[in-house]
Amino acid sequence: MYKVLKEIHFCYGHRLLNYDGKCAHPHGHNGKIEIELEAEALDERGMVYDFGDIKEIIQRWVDKELDHRMILKKDDPLAPLLRGMRETCFEMDENPTAEALAKLIYEYAKSKKLPVSKVTFWETTSSHATYFDGR
Repeated sequence: MYKVLKEIHFCYGHRLLNYDGKCAHPHGHNGKIEIELEAEALDERGMVYDFGDIKEIIQRWVDKELDHRMILKKDDPLAPLLRGMRETCFEMDENPTAEALAKLIYEYAKSKKLPVSKVTFWETTSSHATYFDGR
């Protein structure tokens, strides 16, 4: 089995609903995504997947949807206020935790037919969450 890993960096803000702690308040992070792809055999170029192609697919989406955005749960009362101020935000069905963001990115990569095996989302330099399909 071959594996490759690509890092993607971006900045974002968020807050967590139903949370008793600092993350209940709007704040920002410098996030890092580690996206791991795997294959049993290499392609005709001798690669699992070209790093530039991974970056093109994932970075473009991250830049458009997540970078320098507030990431909020859809029912967060802050979301309509931001929209009313013409501020862009990304709304999720669940709280924008590191776990939920790792799963979101994993599912996006899968939807683009990337052979993703796991996504690790670093919220800070010392805290991360990983999502993979455990089947």
